Amino acid sequence: MRTLWWILVLVPSTIVHALGVIAAALLGVERRPGGVYDWGTADWSRQLLRAAGTPVEVHGLERVPPNQPVVYASNHTSMFDIWALSATLPGSTRFVAKQELGRVPLVGVAMQRAGHVLIDRFNRARAFEAYDKAAQVIRSGISAIVFPEGTRSRTGELLPFKRAPFGLAIAAGVPVVPVYVHGTYRILPKGSIRLRPMPIRIEIGDPIPTTGLQLAEREVLSDRVRAAMLELKARVDAAAPLP
Repeated sequence: MRTLWWILVLVPSTIVHALGVIAAALLGVERRPGGVYDWGTADWSRQLLRAAGTPVEVHGLERVPPNQPVVYASNHTSMFDIWALSATLPGSTRFVAKQELGRVPLVGVAMQRAGHVLIDRFNRARAFEAYDKAAQVIRSGISAIVFPEGTRSRTGELLPFKRAPFGLAIAAGVPVVPVYVHGTYRILPKGSIRLRPMPIRIEIGDPIPTTGLQLAEREVLSDRVRAAMLELKARVDAAAPLP
């Protein structure tokens, strides 16, 4: 029943929020913190989380640098990562995501109109162009959310990291904030349509500065962020399990 209810909320909520963003873009509404483009992702995400029965518990929000954009680097195991992060991370945020999402009816158009950046993972030149666009978005005061693994993990274990997202942070000159999302792969495993409602826990780590780093050092930055993310995972695993 929960899965059916979630789908009944998912479809109209997606249509309303996507059309709202597309209409705003057609009317020339400018992007501003808390405006319609933020609403299109954040409010949509909150509605879907409520319908799914998946409350989000966040630890470490005080570690996020105030009044400046950052690159949030998160693990990725489920679509619920996207909704949980959108609903809880502070400030204006945009995803750097795979180009295939641009083909999703309404959602793909709304993502692009809202300023989310879609990456062609199989075309190196276009991927670099997209990352350059993402750096410009960050410089405008909007934080980026990236999934350095590049795809969803089926087991919850961290996959190897791609280096490009860290080149983005270096190019934009902003800190990387490591984030670990716990438990979402059990809610909606990759390839599954059956919902298993349970709480989501997000751990936010200390920001890792990029000041003075060169693009050639993106692998070093990647290693630092991955180590920090593994520490966050260990912190969650050591804590009392969520009910």
